[in-house]
Order: sequence, then C-alpha cells, then structure tokens
Amino acid sequence: MDDFETALITGGSHGLGRALAAALAERGVRVVIAARELTALEAHAAALRQRGFTVHAVQADLADKTAIHPLAAQAAALVGPIDVLINNASTLGPSPLTPLANTECEDLEQALAVNLVGPFRLTKAVLGSMLVRQRGVVVNISSDAAVQAYPSWGAYGATKAALDHMTRTWANELPATSGVRMFSVDPGEMDTRMHRAALPDVDPAELAAPREVAEHILNMLLTPSRAAHGARLEVSTWRTQHASAA
Repeated sequence: MDDFETALITGGSHGLGRALAAALAERGVRVVIAARELTALEAHAAALRQRGFTVHAVQADLADKTAIHPLAAQAAALVGPIDVLINNASTLGPSPLTPLANTECEDLEQALAVNLVGPFRLTKAVLGSMLVRQRGVVVNISSDAAVQAYPSWGAYGATKAALDHMTRTWANELPATSGVRMFSVDPGEMDTRMHRAALPDVDPAELAAPREVAEHILNMLLTPSRAAHGARLEVSTWRTQHASAA
C-alpha cells in the first residue's frame, strides 16, 4: 500500500482492529495483530492467511508493561520494521458503566493502563526504528467521549482525552522532517462488541460497520495533506468531506 509495507494493530481480534487488519492485508501490507484473546486472534489471522495474505497473531496484554517490548520485537521479527502502528486496543472498564463517584480507583487505573500507558509504551518501542528509517505513522484510536462529558463514561473518556493530548504533544515534539506522522481518530459509533457492552439497547442498524470505518482510516493514512501530523480526526466529518470531494 504505497510506502507502507508492515503494520502492527492492537485490539486486533474484534471490531475495528479486526477490520483494519483485513483492509491493510488486502492492500498487500504485512500485518501483525495483537490482543489478549488468543483463540479469536489466531482464527482471524488464519482466515486471512488462507486468502493469501501475510498476517500474524501475537498474544499480548497492553496493560502489562513486561509485554510491550516482546510484542514490538516479535512483530518486527515476523514482518520487518513497523511502518504503521495502530493503537486500537481499549477497555471501557466494568459494565454497566458507572458514575465517577462509584468508579473504583483500580478500575480507573486499569483503563489508564490499557488506553493510555499501553499505547505510550508501545509507541516508544517502535518509534526509534521509524525515526532511523524516517518513515512511519502512528494512529491512536480515540472516541467522542474524549471531548464530550457523557455521564458514566468518565473513566473511559478521561483516558481518551489524555490519549488525544499525548498525540498532539508527541507531534509537536517530532519535527515534520522526521518522516514520522502521528494523529488520533474518533471512529464514531460502530457495531462492535464494546459498543454493545456499553449501550446494549441501541439498534445495530443505526451504527457504522467497522469495515466501513476502517476504509476511511486507511484513506487518512494515505493522504497526509488531509490527515496532518498531530491532527484529531473524526470519521463522521471525514466521510462527509470525502463524499463532497468525490
């Protein structure tokens, strides 16, 4: 896919991560998908390999700091230096969602570990190679809960707001000449397992398909002029602009 030959996607066993893996593999990118659930992860990778694509599954828990460097090293050993890192793995915390006053401190710590600290560590682990090669893109998957204060979504929203801010800060610290681009994406409401856990009464027909969202994110990867370094992008806005441009 243009200059991108390899990709590492966390949260790759379900939902958007699963769709992104398929979309990238279909474009000739060698993909490593990571997640905690090995059975679903390996099944998805095997199905894509049967179609002739290069996809590998690596079990890893992003909340475990000892898992980060082994994941980065194994991914590079399997497909080569990583060109695209998509930090997609997330946790809502306990379901049903609860107000902040009823949220356990340990649940907030877990959400921070998965949604913020894990992406931070993994980005650090692959960034050096990207800078040396002067090529690479890091995409952090955010949420509208990062900018809208929804009741009962406080822990999740706070972690995603921090992820957005970290993305902007990192972009400001990396010069445009570095060859590395970072941006965050709000994918919008999708028909995923996570969305069903949070809002079980919503009609799935009203939600976007993860594969459709994945295609828009791939277009962002391919168009630096419209997905600038440090930007926070919304798929809903991108979809409208893309349709208008077409």
